[in-house]
Amino acid sequence: MVSEVNVVSGRAVPLTGNDIDTDRIIPARFLRCVTFDGLGAQVFADDRAHTQAQHPFDQPQYQGAEILIVNANFGCGSSREHAPQAIAKWGIRAIVGESFAEIFFGNCVAIGIPCVTADSTSIKQLQERVSQTPQATVKVDLEALQVTCEDLIVAIEMVAGARQMMLSGTWDACGQLVAQAADIRETAAKLPYIQWAQA
Repeated sequence: MVSEVNVVSGRAVPLTGNDIDTDRIIPARFLRCVTFDGLGAQVFADDRAHTQAQHPFDQPQYQGAEILIVNANFGCGSSREHAPQAIAKWGIRAIVGESFAEIFFGNCVAIGIPCVTADSTSIKQLQERVSQTPQATVKVDLEALQVTCEDLIVAIEMVAGARQMMLSGTWDACGQLVAQAADIRETAAKLPYIQWAQA
């Protein structure tokens, strides 16, 4: 199935600090959008404004990065699904961190972004390596449960159910509906109230 997520490879961007909440990821004033289009430009808007182009998401060496490396309790705060959407619209396809807020984690899984965890020492090593070598390729392997960056290999973990959803492609609810369209039509045809509504 095309929705399967087994490996995500690409350059990475390090974002240090614990307890980065969803209001910092995408400030509330941007939640009025009808679609999620355009949110990528506003991700970390206030943090970026206050750091005057020193925020990693503004630094030229991290443009085009596809993997985000964070610390503990990332995505805490409100449950806004706009937060992972904004990160995804910026270009991030996987997040490696010490820990994630539960609802943020679930919202990421719902859009196919694997959030994997590693111990704090390993995360610090990854962040330092990517800071020193921004062009290095980072590989997040959900089958092998490891992240590699050059010669650095880090063991990772992911909640078993969410990992299986990524590997099988069943995280994609819309894709599952489309794939099962024939079965859905067959079931609908047997429901008397559906036939009544069509009469």
